[in-house]
Amino acid sequence: MNKQDINPLEDTESEAALAYAEERRENIRTFVRTNPDYYIRNFDKIGASSRFTPTFNLMAGLFGPIWFGARGLWSWALPFLILEALAFVQIARGLFGDLAADAMARIASIEGTLELRRQQLAAAIESNSDRVDAFQRTVDSLEANIGGIRAEAEALAAEGPTIVLTGIALLIVVKVIQAIVANWALEVRFSEWLSDRSVRSGLPPQHIVLSALFMVIIVATAMVHYSFPGRYSLLSTFPTDPDIRLTGITLVENFIAWCVSNSEAFFDGLTFAIRSLLDALEVILVQTPWIVIVSLIVLLTWLTAGLRTAIYSGAFLAYMGLLGFWEAAMTTLALLGTAALLSIAIGIPLGMFAARRPRFYAFIQPIMDFMQTMPAFVFMVPVIAFFGVGKPAAVIVTMIFGGTPVVRLTVLGLRGVPESVREAAISFGANKWYLLTKVDLPLASPSIRAGINQTIMLSLAMVVVASLIGAKGLGEDVLEALQYANVGQGILAGFAILFCAMILDRIVQGARK
Repeated sequence: MNKQDINPLEDTESEAALAYAEERRENIRTFVRTNPDYYIRNFDKIGASSRFTPTFNLMAGLFGPIWFGARGLWSWALPFLILEALAFVQIARGLFGDLAADAMARIASIEGTLELRRQQLAAAIESNSDRVDAFQRTVDSLEANIGGIRAEAEALAAEGPTIVLTGIALLIVVKVIQAIVANWALEVRFSEWLSDRSVRSGLPPQHIVLSALFMVIIVATAMVHYSFPGRYSLLSTFPTDPDIRLTGITLVENFIAWCVSNSEAFFDGLTFAIRSLLDALEVILVQTPWIVIVSLIVLLTWLTAGLRTAIYSGAFLAYMGLLGFWEAAMTTLALLGTAALLSIAIGIPLGMFAARRPRFYAFIQPIMDFMQTMPAFVFMVPVIAFFGVGKPAAVIVTMIFGGTPVVRLTVLGLRGVPESVREAAISFGANKWYLLTKVDLPLASPSIRAGINQTIMLSLAMVVVASLIGAKGLGEDVLEALQYANVGQGILAGFAILFCAMILDRIVQGARK
C-alpha cells in the first residue's frame, strides 16, 4: 500500500522535472539561436554548480571581443579588446616597428651639437686658445654619448623577436581565457534574460558587423600608431583649425558683453542685496565683542550636540582667537553664512517644487550637474564679468558650488515619504498645506538637514578659492601662505578653517539627532 501511495507522487515530481527541463531547453534555444544543443549541454553543466565551471568555447576563443560584443557582453568585450590590442601592437612593433627610432632621433640631435663643438674646437686650435682642452672634453663626451646611444639602439633593434614572442604569448593566453569564460558569462546573461526579456539575445547580423568593425578599427589604429609613431599625424593630432577656437572665444565674449550691458540694473540690485546681508552678518560676528560670540556659539553647540561637543567648540574658538585668526574666522563665517542662507532659502523651496514635478526636476538636473562638476575657476570668470571683484562675487561663486545638495536631498526626502502615509492623511481631510507642513516636511526632515549640512560644508570648501576674487577671511591667509611658501601660516590657517567646519557640522548634525 505504501508503494502505491508513493508512486503517484514520484510520477508527478518526475513529470514536473521533465517539463521544467524541456522548458529550460526551449528557453536556451530561443536565447542562443545558434548551435543550441552545444549551449544546452554547457549551460546545464554550469548551472549544476554554484561555483565557476570552466568550459571551452572555440568560437569565442577565435573571435574574442567580436564574439563577446555580438552577444552583448560588452563588460567582457572591452577588457579583452584592450588586452588583444596590446598583444597585436607588440607583434606589429616587433615585426614592422622601428624600435630604435627614439634613440636615433636623440643621436641626430646630439650630432648637431657635436658638429658645432667640433667647429669651436677647430677655431680654438687655430687661434691657440686656452679653451682647447674644454672643447676637446666636450667633443669626447658627446662622441661617447653617441656611442652609448647607438649601442642602445642596436640592443633595442635586436629585441624585435622577443617583443613578437611576448605579444604572441599574451594573445594566446587571452584567447584561452576568452574560450574558458565565454559560456559562463553567457549563462549569466541567460539568467538575466529569463527575468527580463528586453536583454539582448541571439546573434543578430547587424550586431556582429558592428562589433567586428569596432574591434578591427581599434586594433588596426593602435597597431599603426605604435608601430610607426609620428608617421601619420592624423592618429596623434586631432584635426582642427585655430579659427574655430578663436570664433568660439569671440562668440562667448560677445554674449557675456551683451548680457552685462542689458542686465546691469538686475545685477546691481542683486549685488546690493547680497552686500546688505553680508554686511549685517559681519556686524554681528566681527564687531560684536568676542565674548558674546563665543558664548552664543558654545551655548548653541551645547543645546544641539551636547556638553562634550560644546567643550570642543570652545577649544576650537580659543585656538582661532589665541593665534590671531579671530577676525578672519568671523569674516569667513559671515561670508559662509550669507552664501549658505541664500542657498538654503532658494534650494529648499526649489526642491519642494521639483519633488512633485518630475519634468521640471529633469530639466534642472543637468543644470545642477553642471554647477557641481564645473571647476570653480571656470565659472569664476563670468561671475567676475557680472558682479566684479569682491565679496558679492565670492558669495555667488560659493552658492553655485555649494547650493545644489540641498535641492537634491530635499527632492530625495520628499519623494521618499511613503504614499500610504500621505493617502491616510488625505483620507482624514488634510489639505495641501497641512499635508506639506505636518506630513511631508517632518518625514523628509532628516534628508533636508543632510542637504543643509552638505551645502554648508561645500560652501566652506570654497573659502580659499573665493579669496582669489576679493573675499577676505581665512582663505586670504591660506592664499598668502601659498604665494610666499609660508608653510606654518598655511597649516595653522587650514586648521582654523577645519575647526569652523567641525563646529558647523556638529551644530547641524546635533540638531538633526
